[in-house]
Amino acid sequence: MTERRQAVTLRQVAAQAGVSRQTVSNVLNAPERVEETTLRKVQAAIESLGYQPNRTARSLATRQAGLIGYCLARHPGRSLFMDPFLHTLTEAIERTGRRMLVFTAPDGANGLATYADLIAQRAVDGFILSDTVGDDPRHAWLAGRGIPFASFGRTWPAQGEQPGPWVDVDGAGACAEMVGRLHAAGHDQIAFVGWCDPVPMGAAHDRRRGWQEECRRLGLSEQSACADSDSMQAAARATAVLLDEANPPTAIVAASDLLAVGVLTEVRRRKLRPGHDIWVTGFDDSVLAGSVDGGLTTVSQPTAGITSALVRLLDTGAERSGGVLLRGRIVARGSAPID
Repeated sequence: MTERRQAVTLRQVAAQAGVSRQTVSNVLNAPERVEETTLRKVQAAIESLGYQPNRTARSLATRQAGLIGYCLARHPGRSLFMDPFLHTLTEAIERTGRRMLVFTAPDGANGLATYADLIAQRAVDGFILSDTVGDDPRHAWLAGRGIPFASFGRTWPAQGEQPGPWVDVDGAGACAEMVGRLHAAGHDQIAFVGWCDPVPMGAAHDRRRGWQEECRRLGLSEQSACADSDSMQAAARATAVLLDEANPPTAIVAASDLLAVGVLTEVRRRKLRPGHDIWVTGFDDSVLAGSVDGGLTTVSQPTAGITSALVRLLDTGAERSGGVLLRGRIVARGSAPID
């Protein structure tokens, strides 16, 4: 008969790390209060001893569930970026001693009942929001009830500031930089392929705005076409419209990697060479970018920076508005060999 292993206690972890029990408790419940050196020392002791917090006791003592809610998008194909984002976010939350509770809810105001139910059950301590749309109702609803949350993405309010803290990537800035670098490489006809209106994602309009404003600044024509669905086939059809024009573009900026692959499909169908006859760029630096023949020039979003900022703002910024705008990084590959 095997001997049952006795559970490791908080006192033992503190002794192993050479700190107080309160410091260990802070590492588990409020790591932002702990210096980095001490944090690593306590985490090493936890891992070495195999300490497992008693979640039930911890919840009763702190009136916290130790879980952060995240609503899984009902449109999983909308962005290939969201899969690595979700993995990285889960890891960032787990480093604080908490777990992520994934759930689904209807879009818009109809989904608020799901959030209300989770709050009433004390199932979560707060929320990370993503797939943010213009005038997203979740933000004002949570802020008005004092529920901790942080948002990946802006709601682009018509007036005033977005309720609650947010983190976003400067899509307009990245697309403007892309246009500038294409122009510097000799391109005067730089078109844009995005999604047809109405598109609820503010990020879609942000990327188009960056392309448009830089074209105007450089005195370039504004050729564009829209994909009537989020698919490669729709992007190929939109590209065909552009290439059939009297003065077809020599470069095409696509709003996402998925759309860019559709652009490349039509370019190759016409026996044109990406990166030579027509330069093509995407956005997200998804798995598609490195898998297409020759590689896709695209914008890489700082996933680790986004998720760490979200977790930090969730714990420290729930009482204020404003946010963190991060810069995207252009990754050049064969489809558009910019310097």
